[in-house]
Amino acid sequence: MGERVYILGVGMTKFGKYLEKGIKTLTGEALERVLSDCGLRREDVEAAWFANSYWGMYTMQHGVRGQVALSANGVEGVPITNVENACGGGSSALHGAWTAVKAGLYDCVLALGAEKIYDADRGRMMMSFATGSDVDEWAKMAEAFKANEPKREGSASAEGEAGKQKKGYSPAMDMYASGARRAMQEHGLTQRQLAVVAAKAHTNSVLNPLAQYTFPMTVEEVLADREVAYPLTRAMCAPVGDGAAAAVLCSERFLRRNPSRRAVAIRASILRSGKREGGHDSGSRAAKAAYEMAGIGPAEVDVAEVHDATAYGEIAVTEELGFCPVGGGGELAESGATAIGGKLPVNTGGGLIARGHPVAATGLAQLLELTLQLRGEAGKRQVESPRIGLAENGGGLLGSGPAAVCVHVLEAPSR
Repeated sequence: MGERVYILGVGMTKFGKYLEKGIKTLTGEALERVLSDCGLRREDVEAAWFANSYWGMYTMQHGVRGQVALSANGVEGVPITNVENACGGGSSALHGAWTAVKAGLYDCVLALGAEKIYDADRGRMMMSFATGSDVDEWAKMAEAFKANEPKREGSASAEGEAGKQKKGYSPAMDMYASGARRAMQEHGLTQRQLAVVAAKAHTNSVLNPLAQYTFPMTVEEVLADREVAYPLTRAMCAPVGDGAAAAVLCSERFLRRNPSRRAVAIRASILRSGKREGGHDSGSRAAKAAYEMAGIGPAEVDVAEVHDATAYGEIAVTEELGFCPVGGGGELAESGATAIGGKLPVNTGGGLIARGHPVAATGLAQLLELTLQLRGEAGKRQVESPRIGLAENGGGLLGSGPAAVCVHVLEAPSR
């Protein structure tokens, strides 16, 4: 079975819009915080996995990104692996780090994701998300999604592509909106249920000082916000932003030499890729494998982080993870089950919608949130005595679903 692997430390920057900060600065802030959290030094890190998607696009730093960013902050000379998996980069970095420790190659490693997306050039900023797909096919897919969108007065699509770009529109929103409309037709999903998810995200983020958005929104305010692509309003969509997040992983033998009552065990780490044909099943395939590796079922999960690039994303993923039947995600959210204090709290730190979504940092921010919850260190947003946490993080687009999906299952320290 190999070494048992633990998350020993976590740390992240406050997510936000930082024109004055670059990748090196954000990396340094996250590095300081993760080392401080576990009481280690840079010299204790035996290897590192560094996730980033857009540094090359913005500044021409196309190669050796991890070596450049980490060496500028005192981590150098050790094996550094660069990871690019679009929005799934951070969790993919953690999966690579987990694999190496599990295999017995290292005892103490670092996974860090950093992203700088906010930019004065809004056209480039928004179109950067399209690079997480087959760019030869993207224009064709985008046109197909737009063609299926109702032309509603005042909507972004009614105003044309120029209006979308002017308002900071991401073409990926057409894809999510198309999926939401299909769920409305086939399963009775309502726009109000989407608004419940977004309002929950904002409610939770008020309790998270590291979130990009820390203001509350009601369901009515979410519904009244500007329409992006029906049925999605702006408040239902994750914002553009910058940030970095990190985790230090260790082996059981390292933990015996350096005892900690705050170490969170990784029960499962799964990475799966999408398919050009065959449907939207990468998430469910990854979840099935994660449950099998962890030896649990969905009913045993106490708190979850899922990839809510839009409110519809959260609803779809809760179904894929088996938290409810297919078509039941909207009702699950509307019932209050996924709120803090509900049966299965989801995205307690605000999710991508309100915590923010600096692409390659997102997966590690999710794992930080679960780690805090399982340690009992989440403050005012703490879930009552969680034992098992699950994180799902998707990246890019291939065919009709994510190009990459990571699912991690974590277990609380023994109390």
